[in-house]
Amino acid sequence: MHGLGNDFVVLDGRSAPIPAMTEGMARALGDRRTGIGFDQLVLLEPSDTHAFRMRIFNADGSEVEACGNAARAVALLHGDAAVIETGGGPITLEPLEGGARVDMGVPRFDWAAIPLAYAMDTFTMPVGWENLAGPMAVNVGNPHAIFFVDDVDAIELDRLGPVIEHDPLFPERVNVNVASLAAPDHLRLRVWERGAGLTRACGTGACASAVAAIRRGLVQSPVRVTLPGGDLVIAWEPSGTILMSGPAAESFRGAFDWDGYAAGLAD
Repeated sequence: MHGLGNDFVVLDGRSAPIPAMTEGMARALGDRRTGIGFDQLVLLEPSDTHAFRMRIFNADGSEVEACGNAARAVALLHGDAAVIETGGGPITLEPLEGGARVDMGVPRFDWAAIPLAYAMDTFTMPVGWENLAGPMAVNVGNPHAIFFVDDVDAIELDRLGPVIEHDPLFPERVNVNVASLAAPDHLRLRVWERGAGLTRACGTGACASAVAAIRRGLVQSPVRVTLPGGDLVIAWEPSGTILMSGPAAESFRGAFDWDGYAAGLAD
């Protein structure tokens, strides 16, 4: 499945158990030359408290808390409104024609909730990396740093993204967003995604960047966020939850030799 070109392999273990996933197996499955290939691997599992549980692994094998584009894909697959469990907290899914609306919950701004390595103001962080400076930090189920720039295409995000992602300031690493103002209700956005690199779209990045722009008074809700893969619409009012709407699609269904991966490629 994919959301705006951000692509996923979805393994559905809600009714029939699937083998335990390891970092090595996720990384092997994610290799686009010798595996299946994906930006994220999504596991659906039973939950004791919600409709089901969604787990997310990046292509480097790391498990992460949230993925907005994957949530829309899962909503389309599930076919009904549901509240599901994620590592970043419960989220509400509502399938729409050709996509979904997802309530991503309440954003968090406290430095310890991002988390950062030490206390600082997250509204305008007193840090910088070359021509990227003064970001806002937001946790929307996973951590994001948002830089507002004049032209998102002028930023060497493929070079600076991994430097910022792995900076010791971010003990759990961070997603790096560069956003520019296109209109009072429109942002352009590029994202270096933690554990995945440059992606055509990042749903949580769109949410975090829209929230940051609203907080700074740059835009008004709802906000159209244009990523390389297309548009998402983000609605948020201070103290409220984030509503993300956008497309999702199923690309194909297939099978793979699980035993082969488990025997030869897992940790």
